[in-house]
Amino acid sequence: MPFWVLFPVLHPGGRAGGWAWGSRDRPDLWDPGPQLSGEPVTPRQPALPGLGQLWAAGTSLRACKLINSAAALVAETSVRVAGAREASGQPLPAKDPLPSSALPRRGTRGTAGPEPPLSILSPLLLSLTDREFDLLPAPACPARRRPPTMSPLRGCCLCCWLLLLFSSGVQGAPGYPSAIPEQVHLSYPGEPGSMTVTWTTWVPAPSEVQFGLQLAGPLGLRARGSARPFVDGGILRRKLYIHRVTLRRLLPGVQYVYRCGSAQGWSRRFRFRALKTGVHWSPRLAVFGDLGADNPKAFPRLRRDTQQGLYDAVLHVGDFAYNMDQDNARVGDRFMRLIEPVAASLPYMTCPGNHEERYNFSNYKARFSMPGDNEGLWYSWDLGPAHIISFSTEVYFFLHYGRHLVQRQFHWLESDLQKANQNRAARPWIITMGHRPMYCSNADLDDCRWHESKVRKGLRGKLYGLEDLFHKYGVDLQLWAHEHSYERLWPIYNYQVLNGSLELPYTNPRGPVHIITGSAGCEERLTPFAISPGPWSAVRVKEYGYTRLHVLNGTHVHIQQVSDDQDGKIVDDVWVVRPLLGRMTYL
Repeated sequence: MPFWVLFPVLHPGGRAGGWAWGSRDRPDLWDPGPQLSGEPVTPRQPALPGLGQLWAAGTSLRACKLINSAAALVAETSVRVAGAREASGQPLPAKDPLPSSALPRRGTRGTAGPEPPLSILSPLLLSLTDREFDLLPAPACPARRRPPTMSPLRGCCLCCWLLLLFSSGVQGAPGYPSAIPEQVHLSYPGEPGSMTVTWTTWVPAPSEVQFGLQLAGPLGLRARGSARPFVDGGILRRKLYIHRVTLRRLLPGVQYVYRCGSAQGWSRRFRFRALKTGVHWSPRLAVFGDLGADNPKAFPRLRRDTQQGLYDAVLHVGDFAYNMDQDNARVGDRFMRLIEPVAASLPYMTCPGNHEERYNFSNYKARFSMPGDNEGLWYSWDLGPAHIISFSTEVYFFLHYGRHLVQRQFHWLESDLQKANQNRAARPWIITMGHRPMYCSNADLDDCRWHESKVRKGLRGKLYGLEDLFHKYGVDLQLWAHEHSYERLWPIYNYQVLNGSLELPYTNPRGPVHIITGSAGCEERLTPFAISPGPWSAVRVKEYGYTRLHVLNGTHVHIQQVSDDQDGKIVDDVWVVRPLLGRMTYL
């Protein structure tokens, strides 16, 4: 008795070629290609052996049930994706999934169907129990003879092996090369009245941003930029195209609507507010580090804050995705999609962390667009009454990428601090952000737990240390992450507490204030604290959350820690107050 089964067609290179129907009793109707038994077949089009040949060569009732059920699941998912895209008004590319009416019915020969991602099949293969296998429907599966050329066990194992092989090759990427922008995010290029838009496509395409002031209707302004291919260092050498367009002559504080892409495909519309210019305004920032693609606990709350207009910019103090390079950079893709609702609405300013190290920080350098010409490793920018400096602590640890980077960054930092001090009258606050802290009281063996830490004291305890440099030029506030917790230190220098006074420790402090904020959420969970902290530790919070930083004016900065574990409760609240005069050095 003939039976029919749905199976995927796989073309050379692992590309899914669609779905077709075939019969075990009619091997000529299977996906073309040489059969495992070695019998010749005249192919209708070039293709690798599909699951149809494997089935014809002999698999068990168990495998037949599995592939029929998995195929139906994937086909249904593909149709839903097509319907969602059609409803959103996005054009359907030539190889987009077909509507359900185009799917073949059982008994229909040679009908091509949708092209879903095969990655759904792998977890299904690995997760079903014996009982679940027995519950799968079997009306289209053979209950009788098996061909003598291959045992059922070998046939089933080979089916599973090919499914895993091909699904690993395509999961996390579009089922077809797409020019529709994704992973859209903003950054401030350092030029007043400007904003840079960055996004990703999977094929070369022009880089254009259309923007305007109206929420609906045509967007009358245009800006064009460029795209560069990025090839990940993983074994698949996946290629992405990173597009950058800088919008200029923006009106300060005005809200703009924009979309990015080209005639080959456009993003949806986003909104952002251009940064105000000058020094007489009060910027508000969200500050955090160590946010992963998995377990991003604080991100939903941060997203709601962004939608309510609570911030002017985001400072992400290193460690993204965990890790952007993993799974041939698919984890990086997933993370950039995750942060898009925030990063496409606010300038998302970054510094590198240890989890970006792979392939010489290539994913970090390619995906983010920071000011300056140092690939985002170190740079500075002005925001209201503050001068913000981002730098890399990682140059002290990954010396195989070049010891000269430590020296280059140190000299750049000293030069930038000198210029910032000359401009103290206009921008009194100097704020630094780097990933690994100089001090911490966590229960681990990180660099900040060592008295002569590399970041604090430099290489070999004496070369290019940052604590003396920052103290010399009167840095006011130092932002760190790396430890998956929140900790505020008393004003400190060289392990000495230098409070302004017993009653008002952060008013006219005699040393810089350190904030460690790395509890946004990632797969590594929270970091516990040591039982006995040092006398320089003021507040410790082991809860998921992020920091709010409000630079009120030239003399007052407000710092709050938001706990996501306590439904947004403010678990730390402090004002740092410094006079306008005498800010160049600490007395």
